[in-house]
Amino acid sequence: MLQTETTIAAEMLTTERMQIIRDAFNSDRSQMTLMLAQKLNIPEVEIIRSLEGDIAHELDFVRWEEIIRAFETLGNVHVIVSNGATTIEAFGQFGNFTNTDGFLNIRTKSLDMHIRSWELASVFAFSKPSHLDRHESLSFQFFDRRGNAAFKVFLNFGGKDPDSQLIHTYRDLIKKFIKNQ
Repeated sequence: MLQTETTIAAEMLTTERMQIIRDAFNSDRSQMTLMLAQKLNIPEVEIIRSLEGDIAHELDFVRWEEIIRAFETLGNVHVIVSNGATTIEAFGQFGNFTNTDGFLNIRTKSLDMHIRSWELASVFAFSKPSHLDRHESLSFQFFDRRGNAAFKVFLNFGGKDPDSQLIHTYRDLIKKFIKNQ
């Protein structure tokens, strides 16, 4: 387990907690939010939520399936799924959707996902410098009821900054699905 000099106590005021989280993230904006959450001993969603309006935008969770279905038009994307012990990365296209017993199934030649809808709780658009090479990465991140990342969909993943068309598409999706304040 990583160590930190900063302790985030549960009884801290929300604004105080958020400022500590923002300061920790801003010390290296390319760091993995998963690792920062572990370091601060908080759910990863708290990090993303503390950056709301800056590089994070909470989307309308009620529309979670519509958001996922919108990924089909993006072509190949980078999908990352982590649990407590393992991370798996896949490169492929969303599509061929079916719903069975609460599962949203994605079954294409390149992606085979089965999303347990009852576990999902929130979704954010999130952009930051990649931990790999510091190129700007654009993503949509889904979180479970415990605040852990369920899966992340990256429109680009290292190598180069996103082109203007990809940025435009990303911003259009945010506008379409942004959570009403």
